[in-house]
Amino acid sequence: MQNDTSPADPVLRTMFAARKRVFVDLLKWDVPVLEGAYEIDQFDTSEASYVILTDDKGSHRASARLLKTDRAHILGELFPSLCDGPVPVREDFREITRFCIEPTLSRLERRAARDELVTALADHALIAGIAAYTAVATPSWFRQIAKFGWRCRALGPGSRIGGENLIALQIDIDAGTPADLACGGVYRQGSYRVADYELEIAA
Repeated sequence: MQNDTSPADPVLRTMFAARKRVFVDLLKWDVPVLEGAYEIDQFDTSEASYVILTDDKGSHRASARLLKTDRAHILGELFPSLCDGPVPVREDFREITRFCIEPTLSRLERRAARDELVTALADHALIAGIAAYTAVATPSWFRQIAKFGWRCRALGPGSRIGGENLIALQIDIDAGTPADLACGGVYRQGSYRVADYELEIAA
């Protein structure tokens, strides 16, 4: 169930505000907006975690939401038909959703933030024991992801759903992934934070 109170953590607030600017204002997605400022949906619960990059002032640079695949997640709940076989469901798998690059950054800054976020996702997976990521992407975004250097494959041929072509994908992570990303010119370490959803509790 969607949360109806603001996130208590200021870093999370900047992330949800950035998601609103990207997915609602720019991409025109029909998704919930809390208090006119934060893009927060039914998957933003205590089961979710977030990889977040900020600048030295705490402003959002890039972020991604990670959902457990053995709980409610987007591929399993909304797009299972994108998979040729069963939706991958494992305790050590996570689904990457809401991959968000701050739209106010310059083109070069956005590229750097993207590379740092991809690197953070790989590094976090190794630290947290995550064996693979799944995701849903457009064909153009899937082609970009597949060129990063890590082991990425489609889980089906893709389909047109809701007026948009979509593909389910899986990214396998192991000790060699950082080197693979470096060969692809993407591995770029930076400072990041992994956060859980926190609610503003009324007194």
